[in-house]
Amino acid sequence: MSARVLIIVPTLNESAHISSLLDVLLVEAEVLDATIVVADGGSHDGTREIVAARAAQSTRIHLINNTRRIQSAAINLAVVLFGDRADYLIRIDAHGTYPPDYCRDLVAEAEERGVGSVVVPMTTKGEEPFQRAVATAQNSPIGTGGSAHRTGNESGPVDHGHHALMRVDAFREVGGYDETFRANEDAELDFRLRAAGHTIWLTDRTGMIYYPRATAGSLFRQYFGYGGGRARNILKHRMRPRLRQMAPLAILPVVLLAVLSIWHWAFLLPLLLWGIGCIALGVHAAKKYYPEYDMPMSLSPLVGWAAMIMHFAWSSGFWLHLIQRPFRKGAA
Repeated sequence: MSARVLIIVPTLNESAHISSLLDVLLVEAEVLDATIVVADGGSHDGTREIVAARAAQSTRIHLINNTRRIQSAAINLAVVLFGDRADYLIRIDAHGTYPPDYCRDLVAEAEERGVGSVVVPMTTKGEEPFQRAVATAQNSPIGTGGSAHRTGNESGPVDHGHHALMRVDAFREVGGYDETFRANEDAELDFRLRAAGHTIWLTDRTGMIYYPRATAGSLFRQYFGYGGGRARNILKHRMRPRLRQMAPLAILPVVLLAVLSIWHWAFLLPLLLWGIGCIALGVHAAKKYYPEYDMPMSLSPLVGWAAMIMHFAWSSGFWLHLIQRPFRKGAA
């Protein structure tokens, strides 16, 4: 392959994974004649030292400081510093798992399709019981709403997907990631790419495995950010949300409505119906995906509970952003 490739790995405290990940990426970098840039957001667990030692052994690895810490800033900075020498950038999540030919397949797909961006299917897997429950929910419509890159394995144009490869000239044309977004920055960039006439292509050649949050608190914070990011996206671009994105908006009102049940039990019904529905759909998801995702049936109600956390957090983040918007200066 003659295309020039820039592989970017944002990191923050990834010492447990970064060395083995670099082993895989170096094999690909040798074949592709690629440059690997690790953009570290201030790790204090030894990640920087590991990468620095690997960089001393290979001229293909570079370590840079991402002072803004967020992933979007890491990608933008790496493109500023190294983008002139690349046709494609490949975004790698340090806590994900990738097949050995991942980058080569992405480049081959981009060359064949001639598209601005190639996105990939993302399968979620867990290790501890709660994490497995979250993974099961995220691999099913109860947790994703039917998002193509989460539930499908067919290729074709999509509005949005898990970011994998982009043409550097297309990325620069639209101004890269909007660093004011701490979440949902990928969907925001996809909107601008499509508006500029670029195709976002979901490939079936390859994919990645993602390991979700392992505690209820961290899962809530993650989806709270997603909800706020989606609200910002809609407001910034005057987008019309899809039905699967609008449905969770009812959850926060349903929870607040339940407070009125102290006056009449009927106000509790919507909350009960939502909870029962999530538990039932969670059990169904556990049956469908077990044993592939290692979700024991005795723990299947946890799937519904994980979905409820995601729904409530997303809805809360969305509504809070809308409520706070009038008090923000110059912010969407």
